[in-house]
Amino acid sequence: QKEGVRPIIGCEVYVAPRTRFDKTFELDRDYSHLILLCENNTGYHNLIKMVSKAFTEGFYSKPRVDDELLEKYHEGLICLSACLSGEVPKRLLAGDYQGALEKARYYQRVFGQKNYYIELQDHGLDDQRRINPSLIRIAGEIGAGLVVTNDCHYIRKEDSRTHDILMCIQTNHTVNDEGKAGFDTEEFYLKSEEEMRERFAGQDEAFENTCRIADRCQVEIVFGQRKLPEFKTPDNEDHYTYFKRLCYDGLYRHYGAKPDQTLIDRLEYELGIIRRMGFVDYFLIVSDFVHYAKSRDIPVGPGRGSGAGSLCAYCMGITGIDPIRYHLLFERFLNPERVSMPDFDIDFCKERRSEVIDYVIRKYGADHVAQIVAFGTMQARGAVRDVGRVLDIPYAAVDKIAKMIPFELNMTIDKALSLSPELMRAYNADDTAKRILDIAREIEGMPRHITLHAAGVVITDRPVSDYVPLSKSDDAVVTQFTMTTLEELGLLKMDFLGLRNLTVIHDTEVMIRRREPEFSIENISYDDKKVYEMISSGMTEGVFQFESGGMKNVLTQLRPDRFEDLIAVISLYRPGPMDSIPTFIRNRHNPAGITYKHPLLEPILNVTNGCIVYQEQVMQIFRSLAGYSLGRADIVRRAMSKKKHDVMEREKKIFIEGLVNDKGEVEVEGCLRRGIDRATAAS
Repeated sequence: QKEGVRPIIGCEVYVAPRTRFDKTFELDRDYSHLILLCENNTGYHNLIKMVSKAFTEGFYSKPRVDDELLEKYHEGLICLSACLSGEVPKRLLAGDYQGALEKARYYQRVFGQKNYYIELQDHGLDDQRRINPSLIRIAGEIGAGLVVTNDCHYIRKEDSRTHDILMCIQTNHTVNDEGKAGFDTEEFYLKSEEEMRERFAGQDEAFENTCRIADRCQVEIVFGQRKLPEFKTPDNEDHYTYFKRLCYDGLYRHYGAKPDQTLIDRLEYELGIIRRMGFVDYFLIVSDFVHYAKSRDIPVGPGRGSGAGSLCAYCMGITGIDPIRYHLLFERFLNPERVSMPDFDIDFCKERRSEVIDYVIRKYGADHVAQIVAFGTMQARGAVRDVGRVLDIPYAAVDKIAKMIPFELNMTIDKALSLSPELMRAYNADDTAKRILDIAREIEGMPRHITLHAAGVVITDRPVSDYVPLSKSDDAVVTQFTMTTLEELGLLKMDFLGLRNLTVIHDTEVMIRRREPEFSIENISYDDKKVYEMISSGMTEGVFQFESGGMKNVLTQLRPDRFEDLIAVISLYRPGPMDSIPTFIRNRHNPAGITYKHPLLEPILNVTNGCIVYQEQVMQIFRSLAGYSLGRADIVRRAMSKKKHDVMEREKKIFIEGLVNDKGEVEVEGCLRRGIDRATAAS
């Protein structure tokens, strides 16, 4: 939509020989192909329903539809007769012209006179050229339109080699195997109009129909329109009134009967933004299933990510971290200047996480809840190994090349070649290595297998299949669209994370209570000297996030003696911030040597020994030094984390010089207006 391109949305469906429920090998293994294109949003909705049922009810080797589904969900769809595997072409190949004619008439009755087309294809296959005259004859007899098509399994003709490699990877064959899966010609690419007209000279009407069908396909997908499920409050109390009451109950519980006015102001500020942005039900939904888990003694984590910055979430019991004590910013979680779905990441005991999901399914309905699909992709090392195996190259040779690729997150072939001189030498000197790496480069990043998102669950106001197609992963119903797409469509995505460490802590509590019945993990001291001595000595095997050798090395050098040290170390120990670890440790042990480029930085950075560790500190720097609102500062923070260089360059100028709108009003003061010189601001 952004680029002005109107997509043609459709699906090549598989039609069961009998019904989608019949699954006898001898009778039901031979499914047929059919092309369904969405003419409008009704057709899109119907296609989603049909494809969902094909997976959840009709799966047998492949997802399958049947006549019942085609008849029920035909409205708004344009039907094409498909390739050689379509029912009409298959009957012609079997010499059954009358059967092919009857099947074509059936589809024409189902979809309508103007919505059923006979396809003509020519990929250089004898079978296609043999039946094309009969397909033209059938179209003439029933008054159906002809359309010329070409199966596109890759974009360019030369991509056929890579496609062959992928087919071998999928079917566990080598390129030298007899009877391996593959195509007989190299014609399954995206052909130009000139190439197609050369193949089908004299079929001008069929070419016109191609354009007519494309013009008819007018699906409009709406993005960003939120579709939150409705939360039912006790006694049908007004949602906001109920939400506010829960928050204030928690405020008094955490901060006493007469909390400081600053706390009340912060709570009212958050309540106002949450109400204005339409997320009251979102908070109520999360609070409800977290409360359910706690009421059933299912361990729940204290919170992670930006959600911990919400005082409302803390008061409702969604998180267990005091955002006031740790100077966490609400705007990082919910930005009043940028409408986007909030996102609570909730940790549950790994063994009992499913009980919480089952509760959500019972509460909102099985058809309103689904887990989310994820796609495993070809990674650099794996792609090299796959290609080597398919090319029938000895394992030892392939293994040697694969091990030259650095074992790092998001590693690519190109990046590996730039980082590893040994790999580059092999690439330049060894034809086999070059061949493997060139092909691996073409397939890396492509989907390799389907899996479940580790935590994602979608909850909808109407059945999920009203919005997105569904599939099944073992017994779990899953969306066919990934997490990012679901969020773009405005659906509510929740992260139910399974954390083994919570199970360990819970089991430990149970054991301790055999001797100390009143013991609770909630009441332990965060100032226990012996704990910090244990951590400082590197005795952290089995301690969540402190187990790696690198982390132990940092801990022994830092010698933490307060909880804030542990928070900082976890934040620092990741790509990028790791560069600041030596400075952080040096300053921690020599506080007198800490310097600040400007006095305004001291109250922001003194808690982290003069280093910028947290994203909240970035926001506070923009606010304090340049007069940014916290909402605008959060936009800059997001741009930094996503490495949006164009945004950062624009904001650098605003940070230094400020921003004046068309009316002459100062929207951002900038460092210069606040008395900070340009050199300091730029540094």
